[in-house]
Amino acid sequence: MTIDLGLPSLGGLDGVPGAEGPQKAKDFKSDQEVRWCPGCGDYVVLNAMQSFLPSLGLRRENIVFISGIGCSSRFPYYMNTYGMHSIHGRAPAIATGLAVTRPDLSVWVVTGDGDALSIGGNHLIHALRRNVNLKILLFNNRIYGLTKGQYSPTSEPGKVTKSTPVGSLDHPFNPLSLAIGAEATFVARTLDNDRAQLTSILTAAAQHRGSALVEIYQNCPIFNDGAFDVLKEPGQARLIPLEHGKPIVFGDQAVIRTEHGLGIAAADQVSDSDIVVHDATIDDPSYAFALTRLSTQNLDHVVTGIYRDTTRPTYDDQARQQVDSAAGTRPPDLQRLLDGADTWTVT
Repeated sequence: MTIDLGLPSLGGLDGVPGAEGPQKAKDFKSDQEVRWCPGCGDYVVLNAMQSFLPSLGLRRENIVFISGIGCSSRFPYYMNTYGMHSIHGRAPAIATGLAVTRPDLSVWVVTGDGDALSIGGNHLIHALRRNVNLKILLFNNRIYGLTKGQYSPTSEPGKVTKSTPVGSLDHPFNPLSLAIGAEATFVARTLDNDRAQLTSILTAAAQHRGSALVEIYQNCPIFNDGAFDVLKEPGQARLIPLEHGKPIVFGDQAVIRTEHGLGIAAADQVSDSDIVVHDATIDDPSYAFALTRLSTQNLDHVVTGIYRDTTRPTYDDQARQQVDSAAGTRPPDLQRLLDGADTWTVT
């Protein structure tokens, strides 16, 4: 399978260094030793990405991973593609410049809850609202792992850490509420242990033209071990999986419309017409935002899957069109640009 990303023709896979015929997962593995802690959820995401990338049908030199600072931000080292381990919180800004100037690239941002939502908060918000053609993977383990266990913007209230010895006073972000509030055109959530859903969402994100934010609940076995274990217990009914075009039913419960948004009710206590049928393509972000509010910080309920997948002109496409249009009205004149509108001659 080859996924159409809407990129200019890249010539298929012929002549790819080190590849004969279709690429495989091993072709995307670098020669660097993977150095995450044993049991880290990052391994699963890395493996899923390396296995998924051959389906894009792109040359490795046309795929780029940009990261900030954090455990997850080591990702580019382990990918046999182009990549950059950049500045704390600034990966979306650097990736924006790359996406605008190189339409032939598939640009991915790898970030964590601290990197993206603390020092990088504004960069993330503006990349999403501008709808830059980026795929942003947000690894959320609710802790600062690289700097050894301080609370993060997604840590629960009362969290005892090295920086909050008597409990955190901060109210945490709901990353997907934040993203949809910025009117991101593609928003999804999955878990590091759900390989099938993770791969499916990565595929949809790659196909999306515009900013795609994928939040991945990911275990930190050293500083926040077991943070999401309750979601992985057999028979639990906490997860609310979304499937486009299907009623939102989980266990013996269902999502219904209420006077002020969406709610949860026993499925046998409501009629079929009361149960919400998921539609990720609704342009009004209020529906997808209401879905994000069903997920609770204590994990009583967590909605997974693709919340929103809509279409809007991308910033990078429009920027290139604007440059082409301006260039067509007069020949480029670098000196005129440097001089500006007013110049003086000093004698």
